[in-house]
Amino acid sequence: MSRVVAFHSFRGGTGKSNTTANVAVQAARRNLRVGIVDTDIQSPGIHVLLGIDQSQIERSLNDYLWGRCEIADAAHDVTAGLHAELPGRVFLVPSSIDATDIARVMHDGYDVSLLHEGINALVGDLSLDLLLLDTHPGLNEETLLSIAVSDAVAIVLRPDQQDYEGTHVTVSVARKLKVPEMMLVVNKTPLVFDHDQVRRRVADAYGCDVAAVLPHSDDLMAFSSRGVFVLHRPDHPLAAMYDDLAGRIIG
Repeated sequence: MSRVVAFHSFRGGTGKSNTTANVAVQAARRNLRVGIVDTDIQSPGIHVLLGIDQSQIERSLNDYLWGRCEIADAAHDVTAGLHAELPGRVFLVPSSIDATDIARVMHDGYDVSLLHEGINALVGDLSLDLLLLDTHPGLNEETLLSIAVSDAVAIVLRPDQQDYEGTHVTVSVARKLKVPEMMLVVNKTPLVFDHDQVRRRVADAYGCDVAAVLPHSDDLMAFSSRGVFVLHRPDHPLAAMYDDLAGRIIG
């Protein structure tokens, strides 16, 4: 039974893409076939974490949305490039980083309903166990559709007043869209905070499950998005937390 999970945040800078990539790899370590779709068409970036140079991208999500190819043709098997012994597989449908393509999306848009069709087709064509959607921060048409077509949404936030307020909006919208399952991921939590207290506060504030409270990590910051952190530091305490989160995401 396949599962579609949207990773979303109301504001940028929460570490949403990093979280998505690390969860994907930990799920592949559990012998799952995992797909990622970068639906952040206006500011794509998760391909960098997964070791894909822009010059390697022959087809992207943009090409599918503009009718140039099937969505499976835009899927890149990035497993070998991760340089790790993974029993499962990781596939990425990247968005184009080309400035002309981004400008076209912002100016002309696209048929958002194709995104729904593409998600369903991708799960079947690649026999995916898990499909993760890395969404654009905030709430726009494609983000709302990504959330609406998902089996679950994982909302990534920092323990910050601006994030708290924005997350209230996202949680309310997700409930109106009747998303079957919603969970919160509190990221970049300062080590001086009582993490159990943060978990209780967030759960009480939003009335939904807190899947993880992840600490701020100087090691992760110093790694500077040069790849997927759990592959380079598998024994790091944060790697175990990402693995726990992957278990919650898998369901």
